[in-house]
Amino acid sequence: MDLQAVAEIMRLKYRYARALDTKDWNELASTLTPDVDAVYGEHLVFDSRDAFIGFLENTLATRLITEHRCSHPEIEFSEDGRSATGVWLLSDTVIIPEDGMLLRGSAYYHDRYSLGEDGCWRISRTGYRRNWETVTPMGESGSVRLTTNRWAMLQQPRAS
Repeated sequence: MDLQAVAEIMRLKYRYARALDTKDWNELASTLTPDVDAVYGEHLVFDSRDAFIGFLENTLATRLITEHRCSHPEIEFSEDGRSATGVWLLSDTVIIPEDGMLLRGSAYYHDRYSLGEDGCWRISRTGYRRNWETVTPMGESGSVRLTTNRWAMLQQPRAS
């Protein structure tokens, strides 16, 4: 097993999660192949990086706050060492301020990676199927209150 390649793929997945949560769409795009397949459940299926990033940018934008934690990687390489598969435990939290909702869940990501001509690993297939999910109301009637929202500050008009 090529431990350096394992480490590179782990860093790739961590960068993917960080870029997703910080809404850095250019960096997120850099973790994916142009023809990436992304499948989330039965209804969210994308067959290109542009379609996938466009959906995320439009859906997450500044309306949702997310935290994706990926751990317990199981990475296996093809015989030629130019592709690999990975299974990751996902624990995520999604806050939907305008609806006063807090979503928590768990899933297993199933990824495929390709080693590019430039020597960099990229995700060529990703997706997960939920193990469980909970939704909790926030605010006055709920038990959770949002006290900081980095993206809400971006929506406020700037003082002149």
